[in-house]
Parts: sequence; C-alpha cells; structure tokens
Amino acid sequence: MANAIGRFVPEKHARIRLLAKRGSWLLTARACRSGSDLMLGVFVRFLYLGQTSMGNRGCEALVRSTTALIRERFPDASFLCPSENRARDARQWPDAAEQGIEFVDVPAFSTPLKIWNRLTGALPMLGFGHPPAYPLNAAYRTLLDQCDAVLMTGGDIVSLDYGVFSLYHWAGLVEAAVKVGKPAHLLAASVGPFSKKPDVEKRMRRHLAAYRTISVRETPSFDYVRSMGVADAVLVADPAFTMTAQPWDDADIFVPGVDYVGLNVSPIVRNVRGSEESKAAFDADIVRFISSVLEKTGMNVVLVPHVGPLDGSGENSDRHYMARLLATMPDNGRVRLLPDGLNTVQLKYAIGKCRYFIGARTHATVASLSQLVPTCSIAYSVKALGINRDLLGDTRYVLPTPEVKHDTLWGHLDALMKDEADIKALLGQRIPEWKQKARAAIDRVVLQ
Repeated sequence: MANAIGRFVPEKHARIRLLAKRGSWLLTARACRSGSDLMLGVFVRFLYLGQTSMGNRGCEALVRSTTALIRERFPDASFLCPSENRARDARQWPDAAEQGIEFVDVPAFSTPLKIWNRLTGALPMLGFGHPPAYPLNAAYRTLLDQCDAVLMTGGDIVSLDYGVFSLYHWAGLVEAAVKVGKPAHLLAASVGPFSKKPDVEKRMRRHLAAYRTISVRETPSFDYVRSMGVADAVLVADPAFTMTAQPWDDADIFVPGVDYVGLNVSPIVRNVRGSEESKAAFDADIVRFISSVLEKTGMNVVLVPHVGPLDGSGENSDRHYMARLLATMPDNGRVRLLPDGLNTVQLKYAIGKCRYFIGARTHATVASLSQLVPTCSIAYSVKALGINRDLLGDTRYVLPTPEVKHDTLWGHLDALMKDEADIKALLGQRIPEWKQKARAAIDRVVLQ
C-alpha cells in the first residue's frame, strides 16, 4: 500500500483504512510520526472541469496525459469528462472507456450569470459588483455526487483569454463543488494576469483560495499567484510533455528521406490584425514564407491543424484557415495539409517527424518540444513566453504575434537551423526533467 501511494514507508504505527463512499472507494492513510498525524487522501473518481470538447487538441492532450499520469499510480482511477457531443469525443478517443473515462454532459451556464453578464455588458457604468454564485442545480449535483474531487484543467481557463463570462462560469462550478465538500485542484495551469481588471483580480483572489492545491506550468503564472497570496502554489510542467505519440499511416504526407518544416498558424493569430487589409497582408506573408522554405532549404512543409470543431465547421478552425492558404499556392506536392480526423496523439506523431516546427497553438509546440524538435513558438499570451523561458532559458525562439511576417518567420527558422544541435542537446537534457515535473503536478493531487 505504501509503495502504491508513494509517500509513506511502512511503520508499525501506520494505520490504513478503506472507506466506501457513494459507490467509489476513498483510500486514506494515517501515519503517526513523533506524535503528529499525516493524512493522505487518494481520490479515485475525478470530475474534470474546464473541458468541453476534444476539438481543441490541446485540451484533449491535457485530459489524456493527466488521466494517464494518475492511472500510473492508481490503475483503477476513473474520470467524468464533460463533453458537448459524447459521440464525437468518443470517436476522437476510441479507447477512452478503457482509460477510465466516462463522457458526461457539460455543466450548463447559470441563468443568473447570463443575466449579470448581459447587464454588465449593456450598462457597465452602473457597476453590478461580483457575479452571482453558481446555483447547484440537480444535473450538476448529480455529477458531484458521482465524484470524489474535481480537477480544473483546460490550461489557461483561469485567465482572461476567453473573457470574464467564461472565467466566472468555471470559477462558479469549482466553488459550488467545494461548498458541498468536494476538494478542488487547479492542475498545471496558466493563471491570469487579471491586473487590468481590479474587480476581477479581487474576485479571483478569493477564488484561488478555494482550491486544495494549485500547480502552475510556467514561471509568470507562479510569480503571479504568489503575488495573489497563494503561498503553497508549486511550479510544475504541462502534463502533455509526457503524452505518448500514436503512429498512423502517413505515406500520403511524408516522403522518406525528405526533411519537413511543420507549420501551425491559427485564426487567433490572424485576428490580431485589425483591418481586412492587414489580415490579407498577413496571409500573403505566410504563403511567401512557405515559398521561401521550399526555394531556399530544399525541405518540404507540412501544415498542422491543432484546433478545430469536430463537426467540421470553420469557427476557430486551423484547418479551414490553412486550407485557404494552401489553395492559393501551386500544387507541387511539397506542401501537405495533415488529413482531417487525427486526434492529439496522432498529431503528436506527425509533429515528431518534422525537423523543425513553428506553431501558434501551445500544445502543438509542447508536442514538438517534448520530441526534441527545434521549435519556434508564435506567442499570443504569457504561455509561450513562460514555457520557453523555463525550458530553454530564454525567449529567443518565441515570435510575438504582432510581429509575425515573412521576414520574422524566416529569421526564426534560420535561427533554429543554425542552433539545431544546441537546441536538441538542451532538450535532450531538459525533457526528462520536464516529464518528472509534470508528474509533480499529479503528486500534488494524489498526495494531498
């Protein structure tokens, strides 16, 4: 028992007890040492929050890798995973049930929060204070009754990247769970900053205090949560660094003996450009960069979508955007768009076959870095800056979104080519350490 838990050495004064609770097992251990008791709770059924769909392959990577890491320690652990469309998500992850995953309905937005959001949007000058608490409706209470603890994942959910409404929705769900006695863990997250909105920052300071454990995946978030009064937060690594790639038949994409530059460009990066004229110039720069790679390096280019709705629609779809770019280029067989329907572990396999990678989506770059591929991260938030600085020691291979154009893309690829040996050597040293740091995030959950 002590080896499985990983914390306690068998001692004659140790007492172990198993408690049956709502059909699942809650394992607790108490060890008496020098007159003090240490209590260990290991929860075997978790509810994921911050997750709604596998269409974002980064979210899929977080859930898959977190699940695998927990089940390394507790093979019988199970998980409730919210899904907007259970059938589509199950197709995306065919062996999910074998990994302990049960897809469940996504907790609904509360009506009081919707009303509050509309009022603050329409009449901001009046000020409506903090949002209403999440009402514990029957559907959400049923989910909570089936779990022993909640895991807040989703990477950057606890930030302003998706707006205040989304932030308060997920925060409300966490706080409702805590009120009914379910421990909540913020897992390997990027947090904030909220300093541009003092009211939000004040509200989130209280929210962070609700978690039993908080782990963050980059130094800027760590420094920020410490400044918010979270003294016991720990710095870990993103669980997706540990995710195993899955081979697939890629004969129509990769030519043996040919080197590839992988490229992921997203609509979110394009939309930073304000006017349609500026967006068109951005598109032209991407196409010109691809042409330069073909002409100057002899390498081919593979376009790697990493986010896109599973129903095939174009909203926030990397595939739709890059397909439009590809349609403007001559079909010489040297630029390929990865096929539709690949899941996150299959995309990681494809990314690992690239010699160099340039990506806007955070988990596309985590997939490349974790496979020792020299990588340029196109940064639209603190995530890329923090992960690169922590892993590589600086941000020389980070390209800020507003600076993306042909010349800067080429300059960063040139730097990757010149520094290739040094980058791969450094990653070869650091990635095993990062995988252990990712496991530390899980230790915070299972050992608290």
